[in-house]
Amino acid sequence: PPAHSCNDWIGPPDKYSNLRPVIFYVPQNESLLERRLRELREETQAWNQRFWARQNVSFQQEKEEFIYSRLKAKGLKMRDETGQKATLNAEEMADFYKDFLSKNFRKHMHYNRDWYKRNFTITFLMGQVALERALRWLRWKKKNI
Repeated sequence: PPAHSCNDWIGPPDKYSNLRPVIFYVPQNESLLERRLRELREETQAWNQRFWARQNVSFQQEKEEFIYSRLKAKGLKMRDETGQKATLNAEEMADFYKDFLSKNFRKHMHYNRDWYKRNFTITFLMGQVALERALRWLRWKKKNI
């Protein structure tokens, strides 16, 4: 982002996680509380990025292995006569999705728990920052009257 920008910048989706990275705006007179909030948001973004990149790579690998094993069991190859990638029907893929979600249930449960904790903390800090800014504005207003 340009040096004079006063906004957060959102980038294109990441190749692996499909999440859009954010470059957070850092004000020149950032308070300790504002810095703590920004750093928690940055750390949460990195944590989220790592989780979904690993999860999506794992999903794609397991999906390919599942398709390959099902096609092989049917005596089919990964590509048909025209060179097109062979696919399975929706019912067969539903088996994969169900198994994948069941196998990763605990991982998703822990992720969701941690995600809610982080978001609660971020929301609480945002409230504190809003209050701090309001008090700063009122002191400035009172001093200038």
